[in-house]
Amino acid sequence: MSLTVVGSIAFDAVRTPFGERERMLGGAAVHFALAASFFDEVRVVGPVGDDFGEDEYAVLRDRGVVTDDIEQVAGGKTFFWSGVYSENLNARETLETELNVFEAFEPKLSDASRDCDVLFLANIVPDLQIGVREQCDKARFVALDSMDLWMNIARDSLDRAIRMVDCVILNDEELEQLTGRPNVLTAAREVLSWGPAAVVAKLGKYGAALVTADGFFALPAFPMETVVDPTGAGDSFAGGFVGYVAAHPGEEIAHGLLTRAMAYGTAIASYNVQEFGTERVARLTPDEIAGRVADLERMTRFEDMPVALRG
Repeated sequence: MSLTVVGSIAFDAVRTPFGERERMLGGAAVHFALAASFFDEVRVVGPVGDDFGEDEYAVLRDRGVVTDDIEQVAGGKTFFWSGVYSENLNARETLETELNVFEAFEPKLSDASRDCDVLFLANIVPDLQIGVREQCDKARFVALDSMDLWMNIARDSLDRAIRMVDCVILNDEELEQLTGRPNVLTAAREVLSWGPAAVVAKLGKYGAALVTADGFFALPAFPMETVVDPTGAGDSFAGGFVGYVAAHPGEEIAHGLLTRAMAYGTAIASYNVQEFGTERVARLTPDEIAGRVADLERMTRFEDMPVALRG
């Protein structure tokens, strides 16, 4: 079986209270692929320029990620983003965005990428998401990410894309903007009524929540004394979450499976923020992930001790 991700491959320049990097590997497809590679074969579809070299390819290939569908555009430059985070890391300011080769991106999928069992449509133009989804008609599970920009300038296409997938992964503010609902739960239930079977709300440093027809489930973020760089944490979470689903091809995609997937996404995202960019996840091990999932289980389990309540 295989998992295909379509999205951005980038160079980032980031400054946080703990330091800075003038140029580091990033992009939604990269962070997703590294996280998902612990569970299944991952194929990346996205564009890069001449400035994307063997060192960058090696980060992906060393984790077994298949890079055959990365399109290297001759004479082009790779997507670039720079930003600075606030002292408490709750907010960030974008300093510069250069779309470069990403501006004219038209996904080109090989037969192997089209034949994927699981598909993740990272944050790209909704019309492109629709086109990729139509090509990958054999996928048993398709998840989608998006952003407020597309809600503002491509709403009809985004609505159509959402109705074509099984799972929508957005942050809480995006869900509320998308639906006009006042809170995450009512917003998620509104999206479920459009067709998807599951909605995941990313809650930043507070964790994530899952809503399906069978119920509600939430996990806190793994407690960290020091967060160095939050860049890519959401995509790392998505990679762990979707990757876990891909690793269970014979199991019905139901609420129980997705709650377990939430734990693995949360664990990998917690490693992502410990260092800049892909630095920590690139050398992450399966034992480390399993250990943190076990810690999450221990921290979120409680024993009910009945008490006589006063009426």
